[in-house]
Amino acid sequence: MSDLFTRAAPEPLAARMRPRTLDGYVGQQHLLGQGKPLGEALRSGALHSMILWGPPGVGKTTLARLFSEMVDGHFQSLSAVLAGVKDIRKAAEEAEQRLVMHNQKTVLFVDEVHRFNKSQQDAFLPYVEEGTVIFVGATTENPSFEVNNALLSRARVYVLQSLTNQDLASLLHRTLRDSDKGLGLLDLTLADDAQQFLIRCADGDARRLLNLLELSADLAEAGNTITLELVETVAAHDVRRFDKGGDVFYEQISALHKAVRGSSPDGALYWMARMFDGGCDPLYVARRVVRMASEDIGNADPRGLQIALNAWDVQTRLGSPEGELAIAQAVAYLACAPKSNAVYKAFKQVMKEVKSEPSFDVPNHLCNAPTTLMKSLEIGKDYRYAHDEPEAYAAGEHYFPDDMPARRYYEPVERGLEIKIAEKLKRLAELDAASHASKAP
Repeated sequence: MSDLFTRAAPEPLAARMRPRTLDGYVGQQHLLGQGKPLGEALRSGALHSMILWGPPGVGKTTLARLFSEMVDGHFQSLSAVLAGVKDIRKAAEEAEQRLVMHNQKTVLFVDEVHRFNKSQQDAFLPYVEEGTVIFVGATTENPSFEVNNALLSRARVYVLQSLTNQDLASLLHRTLRDSDKGLGLLDLTLADDAQQFLIRCADGDARRLLNLLELSADLAEAGNTITLELVETVAAHDVRRFDKGGDVFYEQISALHKAVRGSSPDGALYWMARMFDGGCDPLYVARRVVRMASEDIGNADPRGLQIALNAWDVQTRLGSPEGELAIAQAVAYLACAPKSNAVYKAFKQVMKEVKSEPSFDVPNHLCNAPTTLMKSLEIGKDYRYAHDEPEAYAAGEHYFPDDMPARRYYEPVERGLEIKIAEKLKRLAELDAASHASKAP
């Protein structure tokens, strides 16, 4: 019975297939290929502190281990989820002892470094600065926002990319053939359609690919074929990569917004579907679509805002899938609508000026006078009621503070309804000019 509890658990397939040399590493050739800075630095043993930024399962931890082996160093790992300043200092002290006593470098790998707070990140600075450790941080978040500038200035950032389908296919074939660390001894065959399905489910993530393959192999019998039906069963509850609070989230909503702005209904619908497929809350998408209607369509087609609001309302009232279809309708409409950011630009400009200028008083003629006292003080006197004026416009009237000259913020574009708005504003400007000319001495 005691042997049952002391027997070591088998190492997961993803861990067993971790390459031991740089030549066995899959992907990231834009960083590791011949003539590329990181690849050349590693091959020459000139290792430096760095931050590896990329999605899950692309080999950040594996790279750090390879770095350590290539400089004959000691690999030490810290998790930002579990470690604190005390652990950082302990790791640095041990690294200093290795350096002094054995002249051995320490590669200090910090997983999810973005989860460390400012004081924890600052704790690395003296050890990185003095060369006590070679710092390698891994993050799925944009280091510009999540890593202190002081630490960023001491570490070079490398951007890792999702693995391509070709990378994943190569890894699958290697794993099935490898009789030492992989599944070669099982003599399994992977059906072509099952392979394509596994690659699609992996979504650029090698760890996910190998986990799904391992589960499929466990259900298959030695010498048999892993079928599409089998891997579909294994992956039935798998969720595609979508970090609701991270970079992938904001990258996809940015792509959706820019596709709408760029008048690409197909691109916009694609990114919307990607977000829904990844589990994004449709109400969040609906809210952002309303923003798009105001920011990028504006008065070129005011119906866009109403359609966006209607889609939000349908999602709130009916939920899925009816609401998602309404959001898709709004997205397609906004992408096809004429575009104007004139109101958006005018709003930003006027807000900037209001914050930077004095709080001018409201001119007397624009004030309301609801009481007898206010009327006796002649508040509101000389106000010109526009409906009583020719063309219902008080030509030459001044609607800014007395000490502030009139300014032009809103510049309609030559698209959609704003063509008509521009024509009207031009006509009103002509009436103002005529009024001023008539009053000139």
